[in-house]
Amino acid sequence: MRDAVASGWWSTGPRVAEFEAAFADFTGSRHAVAVSSGTAALHLALVACGCGPGDEVILPSLNFVAAASVVRHAGATPVLCDIVGERDLTLDLNLNPADVDAAAGPRAKAVVALHYGGLACDIDALLELAERRGLTVIEDAAHAPGGMHRGRACGTLGRVGCFSFFSNKNMPIGEGGMVVTADDAVAERVRLLRSHGMTALSWDRARGHASGYDVVASGFNYRLDEPRAAIGLVQLARLPGANAARARLAARYRERLDGVAGLALPTAGPAHATSAHHLMVVVLQRAGIRDELRAALAARRIQTSVHYPPIHRFSAFAELSARPLPRTDALAERVLTLPLYAHMTEEQVDEVADALIDEMERVTR
Repeated sequence: MRDAVASGWWSTGPRVAEFEAAFADFTGSRHAVAVSSGTAALHLALVACGCGPGDEVILPSLNFVAAASVVRHAGATPVLCDIVGERDLTLDLNLNPADVDAAAGPRAKAVVALHYGGLACDIDALLELAERRGLTVIEDAAHAPGGMHRGRACGTLGRVGCFSFFSNKNMPIGEGGMVVTADDAVAERVRLLRSHGMTALSWDRARGHASGYDVVASGFNYRLDEPRAAIGLVQLARLPGANAARARLAARYRERLDGVAGLALPTAGPAHATSAHHLMVVVLQRAGIRDELRAALAARRIQTSVHYPPIHRFSAFAELSARPLPRTDALAERVLTLPLYAHMTEEQVDEVADALIDEMERVTR
């Protein structure tokens, strides 16, 4: 970081290129393009894959709102789908391939497949569906750096994968994102569009590799800067150890909370999938107690969150609520996210678990 600042070159340059090469190697992808945020990554992926006016893009409503916003920014229409939900004594918060199939009308162009909480969704079923229905699969791997599916990295299974390096993610650098793809044309388009559609970057001109530039597309300012790329290189080296720590802590949570009355735990996933353990989510079996429970935990200095308020319940997306999403709606008021971060201790996990069990007994009396 000190060297990046002292270099005098802070915009996209050699450290960004080094970060991209390291991330491509880490994921096993042919291309990795660093951008300013995970939201920018999704936007560029949609545009580079040809999603635009007249097209529909399918995505789960149980997701951060940015995923639907960028569909609109691309000129396309978001179509919200349901999650797997509660089925056969399991609880799966990833999108439901059967409902993706049902949501795919004649204008459907792509599906944005979120790997919720860091666990791969049923990507095999989605890829089969996509081939049959002529859809492009864009992986929203914001939760899943280091997550695996059948020996391959999450983000490399569809046509494009999008990662986020926001401050609360597994690999935080403040703000930042990455687009990965094996498609040469998509990678070239993303690189062009992230910097105003210019044929040469400022760094190229500063090195004398170009004396001018043309603008061949209406692009964006979605570049990543050198200081954050320097942080990214350090965080990438730490990621395997951090994810392993998260896995141990998640296992401890499961040991403490499995079978607790009033709580359910999402599936740990099949043997062929390795979660990045971005979130530790529990599901309350009763609606209407979450706010009281969160307030009681906050009084004990335990921060909780909700991932996520469904997109179709926001005012800006109210018109998308016409399509029924019964499994999302059944769980929306009951999901609760507990603290989970790599340098958390097992003693702190036990403190959270003890408090949650105590307060559950109190509020459900």
